[in-house]
Amino acid sequence: MAGIVNYVKESFGELKNNVSWPSWAEAQSLTVLVAVFSILFSLAIWGVDTVFSKVVSYYFQLIN
Repeated sequence: MAGIVNYVKESFGELKNNVSWPSWAEAQSLTVLVAVFSILFSLAIWGVDTVFSKVVSYYFQLIN
């Protein structure tokens, strides 16, 4: 148990002293950027899924 407590203490020390955190404005702009790309990527996947679904449906209609 002492090992876990020591690990957590050292982790917080690393985060506090050695990590260079972005400014609030930069963090907000990067969050918006990630959200926009996530939406675009999900729309692209939805489009490909829809096309493949139509192709598979058409294929199964041909073989019946």
